[in-house]
Amino acid sequence: MKRIALFVLTNLAVMVVVGIIASLFGLGRYQGGMANIGGLMALSLVAGFAGAIISLLMSKPMAKWTMGLHIISQPANADEAWIVQTVRKLADQAGIGMPEVGIYEGEPNAFATGAFRNSALVAVSTGLLRGMTHEEIEAVLGHEIAHVTNGDMVTMALIQGVMNTFVFFASRVIGSLVDSFLRRGDGDRGPGIGYMVTVMALQVVFGFLAGIVVAWFSRQREFRADRGSAQLMGRPDAMINALARLGGLNAQGQHMPQSLQAMGIVGAIGKLRASHPPIEERIAALRNPG
Repeated sequence: MKRIALFVLTNLAVMVVVGIIASLFGLGRYQGGMANIGGLMALSLVAGFAGAIISLLMSKPMAKWTMGLHIISQPANADEAWIVQTVRKLADQAGIGMPEVGIYEGEPNAFATGAFRNSALVAVSTGLLRGMTHEEIEAVLGHEIAHVTNGDMVTMALIQGVMNTFVFFASRVIGSLVDSFLRRGDGDRGPGIGYMVTVMALQVVFGFLAGIVVAWFSRQREFRADRGSAQLMGRPDAMINALARLGGLNAQGQHMPQSLQAMGIVGAIGKLRASHPPIEERIAALRNPG
């Protein structure tokens, strides 16, 4: 809750400063000046954070539904018992509550999700279980536990909320400026076609740029989760081997919904929009920490 409060307050403070500047320069003048800017700021915060927070709170049930997860409530065989035991051991080492553990059919991958670090969900694919040794699977599980310990799911939702807020706010402020310029001398004080076209265009442009910012943060927390796995395992070798094997398996998470790809172990192609760094960079970072 402290992290959420800090992000919201920081975002609100920045929005107030931007709103004051916008008001001083007369942006949004035709809709009521500062009163309108204040209303727009409040609406932007709600629109920006509502979707991100709801998505975070719904992440576990959505993962279970979309991925067809088999949640291991009672291990049915030795493999399931080993997975649960390993997750419990890693969670105890990390000082978090025992996550739910699930298995799903799919290409080699794994993910963690959930709004709260003491009631998260960790899932691995059948492809991962078939293609790795126990030590490598444990390293992957350690990576996901590190995501939970670091609060990465909450952080990513809040960063997405901040980006959404600024996309919503900036597109409308600039749309107001463009519309005011195009309609100088017009007695009609309502928004015109210039406002609507500008807002729609800028939401696409700013949304794309915001996605790059979110992806950058996502890549940084992948390096951190790799280091967290190495610490839980006591050495980096197992995580290095797991990453190398994943690279050899050529798994790109293509069968995982986009909302969960950022929490998976495997990255996407494309530098700026990739949620994960290239495997080669992750291995190099583990071999040469610092």
